[in-house]
Amino acid sequence: MTRLLLDQGLPRSTARLLAAAGWDVAHVGDIGLSRAEDLQILEHAREQGRTCVTLDADFHALLATSEAKSPSAIRIRREGLNGKAISDLLLKVWPDIESAVNEGALVTITARSVRVRALPVTTKKT
Repeated sequence: MTRLLLDQGLPRSTARLLAAAGWDVAHVGDIGLSRAEDLQILEHAREQGRTCVTLDADFHALLATSEAKSPSAIRIRREGLNGKAISDLLLKVWPDIESAVNEGALVTITARSVRVRALPVTTKKT
């Protein structure tokens, strides 16, 4: 089952719409994490087996620099989307990113592309 944790910048209506589609979705504002630091949100997602969805670049940076294997994080880099548009976008791209997200990945969605980078991100050269 798809389990997501939506960050504060995303509309709560996105959670309701995705839940109606059968996904297990929580919004940080609904679970007492609206003022939590990004690291706390990531740790909660890890403990709950959820993928973080955010507009914030910090989630990717924190996961990359810590060489973490989880949780996965999806960054949406498209401005002005309402809850329905974000829900529709996630439903559309999910089949293409699901396996990577389940393994641990950083996903960036822009108007032109969907980029996926496996976790952990390492800077070691072999």
